[in-house]
Amino acid sequence: MKEIYLDNSATTKVYKEAAEAAYMVMTEAFGNPSSLHTKGIEAEKIMEEARKDIADAMGANPDGLYFTSGGTEANNLAVIGGALAKKRRGNKVVVSAYEHDSVIKSAKQLEDMGFCVTYLMPDENGIITPASVYEAVDEKTVLVSVMTVNNEVGAINPIKEICAAAKRKNPEVVFHTDAVQAFCKIPIKAEKLGVDMMTVTAHKIGGPKGVGALWLKKGARVLPNHFGGEQEKQLRPGTQAMPLIAAFGKAVLMDSSFMPVRKQRMSTLEKYFKELIEHEEGIVLNSKENALPNIVNISVLGIRSEIMLHFLEKRGIYVSSGSACALGAKSHVLTAMGYDSARIDSALRISFGRDTEKEDIDELVAAIKDAMSQLCR
Repeated sequence: MKEIYLDNSATTKVYKEAAEAAYMVMTEAFGNPSSLHTKGIEAEKIMEEARKDIADAMGANPDGLYFTSGGTEANNLAVIGGALAKKRRGNKVVVSAYEHDSVIKSAKQLEDMGFCVTYLMPDENGIITPASVYEAVDEKTVLVSVMTVNNEVGAINPIKEICAAAKRKNPEVVFHTDAVQAFCKIPIKAEKLGVDMMTVTAHKIGGPKGVGALWLKKGARVLPNHFGGEQEKQLRPGTQAMPLIAAFGKAVLMDSSFMPVRKQRMSTLEKYFKELIEHEEGIVLNSKENALPNIVNISVLGIRSEIMLHFLEKRGIYVSSGSACALGAKSHVLTAMGYDSARIDSALRISFGRDTEKEDIDELVAAIKDAMSQLCR
């Protein structure tokens, strides 16, 4: 049975070249990058080349790029560490209500520490508006975090304008954006956006799980939550995961080279999928217009997401009901967007990848129709 993988927003297949880079480091350039001998220097050179390649793809200075274990750790470090570093200036944090769980739960942790957190709702187009951010920020606000692309519905936020609005209201605000779903999908230039912190990760772009990065603008400060060594300028101490870092750097080079044709290809697939389901009674779109085309969120009304997922899985088709990190919990993203329980409980996230073909979408739609005829009786 052919496997059709349409859950690329959860994770992607690793590029062969990235896996080979990791293997080479594990078996040949295996030195500790902190060691002062030749093998250590060899490893350090590979690490710094990867750091530069990743930072270049982010439009950022590599001096500000810090390796982490992934997007979740980077977001925790940015939100909690960034707020604590500015605590003397105020106790308010502003985040969007449909952030990834790693930001939402970091914000909840800050609330337990005595911070006041404002959660911003998206507008009717699924967007966090600059006006809503401007209104929420005040003289006590120390940090704002708004994701570049939402991981469940693909909404693209106007980060440059949002950041400018926040800093116009309070120039001392530190601005963070989770760019995990945007990285290598759309052009992002961290320094031109005006952000102070940006999160990216490897496994959404054909790299391995277990490595990500947080970029800090020069002058931005966060308090570390790990202690023990001099690595990563003491912000994220501990021996760097060199095989993963080497693979991350290679994946960025591979995925960036695909970016010039990705938008057109993903847009073609998105349009084709929407045309196939447009007149199907019982299927509704949750993603709004102008969302990232490789993420399409739908609801098949009357069939719970879990039941549909297992039905599709038996046919070798893999999609999700939302963020993999939520482990099946009801989507706070769709809740924030104002959808009712029936729609939320039957939601599916389809996310196309570099190997997705129109024939895969044909198979998906045919399987959904079969499920509707069999499960809705």
